[in-house]
Amino acid sequence: MKKILFLFALILLSWGAAEAQKIALVDMEYILKKDPSYEVMNRQLEDLSKKWQSEVTTLENKAQAAYKSYQGEVAFLSAEQKTAREEAIVSIEKQAYELKRKYFGPEGELFKKREALMKPIQDRVWAAMKELARAQGYQLIIDRTSSKIVYADPALDVSETLVAKLGLAR
Repeated sequence: MKKILFLFALILLSWGAAEAQKIALVDMEYILKKDPSYEVMNRQLEDLSKKWQSEVTTLENKAQAAYKSYQGEVAFLSAEQKTAREEAIVSIEKQAYELKRKYFGPEGELFKKREALMKPIQDRVWAAMKELARAQGYQLIIDRTSSKIVYADPALDVSETLVAKLGLAR
């Protein structure tokens, strides 16, 4: 009997502790899409990406043209000329690869630029979230776009409140 009462008391205590926690959900994609500065940032990154891709494509096309020219003239070239032309083609291809890596690699210019442009936006959203959590007593705020949430009560979603707090409501 004592074991059953102890178990029942333990269940009631854990239920009470779980009940005391306040949780909210946010949809960061929704919030960011409402932010005009996020749209401006995306346009800037897209323009920059197109510009850099054009540079890379130009080098790749130059390498292709050099290779086609080489193929057409290979029968008439000496061994030294063949080697020189092959090295020139490989050099152009290497330049294109390095440029692509410099701009689009994991630590490339596009990544750095995105981080730099995104930081002020994220800081503003996170500050608003922190303020909302303190004001409403939330102990946990979960981003529903990055977490694998199977079901969430829509009443827990405070995205609209954050959008209004950030002054982004349109």
